Amino acid sequence: MEIRELMTKDPACCSPSDSVKEAASLMASNDCGQIPVTNAEGELVGVITDRDIACRCVAEGKSAETLVKDIMSSSPITVTIDASVAECCKKMEDNQVRRLPVVDDAGRCCGIVSQADIARHAGEHQTGDLVREVSEPAQ
Repeated sequence: MEIRELMTKDPACCSPSDSVKEAASLMASNDCGQIPVTNAEGELVGVITDRDIACRCVAEGKSAETLVKDIMSSSPITVTIDASVAECCKKMEDNQVRRLPVVDDAGRCCGIVSQADIARHAGEHQTGDLVREVSEPAQ
């Protein structure tokens, strides 16, 4: 099975010049904790997570008008649209992340795959391994 079969297609995205408030609103209206950050051509340039907002904005006393580019995670770990579920799980496990943006051959964001997507479509063994590895305490 390829990631294209289970990813969320056309995820809500924001731009680096959007405010953190706009990104948080997208998270709330799309019931998600990560928004891909794309440039005008749709190329992935980063991601912003609810944790980025909490730790890099709110905890540091920054305003809701802070720009996404000032707190986003640049150079995110990604998976290609034709990757297998096993490849995706390995990347999630190795990097201890619960969500990965999916990019096409041109680097444009075309989807997002979450640990929950894997759980709904993969076998119990693969899902259990993923949850265990992603949840291991950092060394």
